[in-house]
Amino acid sequence: MSVSTKLYKGYTIKVEQDDTPMNPRTECDNLGTMVCFHTRYTLGDTGHGYDSRDYKGWEGMKQAILKDNPDAVILPVYMYDHSGITINTTGFSCPWDSGQVGFIFLSLYDARKQMHWKVVTKKRRAQLESYLRGEVEVYDQYLRGEVYGYEVIAPDGEELHSCWGYYGDPDESGLMEEAQGQVDWAIKDACKSHFSKLKAWIKNKVELTYRLPCGAL
Repeated sequence: MSVSTKLYKGYTIKVEQDDTPMNPRTECDNLGTMVCFHTRYTLGDTGHGYDSRDYKGWEGMKQAILKDNPDAVILPVYMYDHSGITINTTGFSCPWDSGQVGFIFLSLYDARKQMHWKVVTKKRRAQLESYLRGEVEVYDQYLRGEVYGYEVIAPDGEELHSCWGYYGDPDESGLMEEAQGQVDWAIKDACKSHFSKLKAWIKNKVELTYRLPCGAL
C-alpha cells in the first residue's frame, strides 16, 4: 500500500508499507531477551526457558529472572489491546485494555561480552536500558505494521531500485535519505557514462547533431 510519493530530481520515490516485514525478535540480532506471556498472542522471544505457570505473578517471575541473571538490566513490558496491539515499557493509561505481558532483560555478563566492556558503570547501565527500550519500540513498530519500503522510479517509468524493512516513521528511519542517495548515484552514474560516450564521439568526430544530451541515452 502506497503511503506517500515524492519527486526528487526528476525521479519518483514511492514509500509503501512493507507487507512481509521481518519479525525483529526472530529474524534479527538483539541484545535483550524478551519474555512475554499472553492467552491470545504469541509475543517476544522463544526458547528463554521461563513459564508463567511457575510463578506467582509478575514479581515472582522478575525475581526468578534476577536469580538466574544477578544484577541484570530488566524492564517491564506492557501491552494495550484495542483494534490492534501496541507495547511499551512504561504502561498505558487505560486500565481495562492494557496490562503487563512480561519483561525484557539483559544480563551484565552478556552486556560486557557484547559491548566489550570490563565494567558496567551507572552511565553504561542507563545506556543498556535505553537499548532495551529501543528494542521494545522496534518490536512495537512491527506489531503495529509500521514497517516500510521504497521504490525509485526513473523519469522513463522504469523501476531503478527498491528496498524494504525500515521500521518507524519513514522521515526518521533513514528511508528517504537512502532513496535519495540512490537517485544521486543514478544521476552521477548516468553523467559518467555520458561523458565517456561524449569523449568517444569527439574522438571519432561525430557531428554535433548526432550527439545525444545527457538523459537521452
